[in-house]
Amino acid sequence: MKIQPIDDRVAVEVKDLMEKKVGGIIIPDTAKEKPQMGEIVAVGTDKELQEIIKVGDKVLFGKYSGTEIDVEDKKLMVLSRSDILAKFI
Repeated sequence: MKIQPIDDRVAVEVKDLMEKKVGGIIIPDTAKEKPQMGEIVAVGTDKELQEIIKVGDKVLFGKYSGTEIDVEDKKLMVLSRSDILAKFI
């Protein structure tokens, strides 16, 4: 099954951004409030968004942004353009 976001939305495959250890101390997941990173797997139909974001780009988004879904055993997030904080270049 494939997914095609609509309008100014993107589908992102979630990736881990940070190491589990910080200075030799293991930080539990419940204590982390960090943004997350992912790789764009599909871009919506908005022409302006398609010029900025491409499939394969790595982006940073807020931890509680978007809607989480499972597609073909992959954890995906569907995010609005405003949920994307930065693009890695």
